[in-house]
Amino acid sequence: RLIFDVKGRFTVHRITKEEACFKLCRVRRVAVGNRSVPYIVTHDGRTIRYPDPTIKSHDTIKLDITNGKITEIVPFDTGCLVMVIGGRNLGRVGVVTHRERHHGSFDIVHIKDAVGNTFATRLSNVFVLGRQKALVSLPKGKGVRLSIAEERDRRLASDK
Repeated sequence: RLIFDVKGRFTVHRITKEEACFKLCRVRRVAVGNRSVPYIVTHDGRTIRYPDPTIKSHDTIKLDITNGKITEIVPFDTGCLVMVIGGRNLGRVGVVTHRERHHGSFDIVHIKDAVGNTFATRLSNVFVLGRQKALVSLPKGKGVRLSIAEERDRRLASDK
């Protein structure tokens, strides 16, 4: 699986056979089409007709690749685990603590990572991974960005 690391680069992450059977898709749009057929559009361009009516924009769906059906819905809400997929904090993983709504502008999401560092980013840069635990496995570092000094100390400790 291709996934971002904490430095904002794509990294190839090895997954199990069970994990290879599904993918997570971020819901971009919920709409009603011709003849009142409801549908959703995901981040990868998929259009899924007749979805669960509880699905909203910015939610994440777990999609079974073999048959194209939705197996699980993870709503975007405070307390859910997210990954930043754009901006300066690209690749960081944390829990949503607060969402600031700015009408006519960009909504801001405040996130706290596993170490306790807090950061903020736009709502469009956030991808929900799960409620408390990620539905997919994460690459090395688990989405926690280290400072330059912490990185140096870890590198020196591993050399000894």
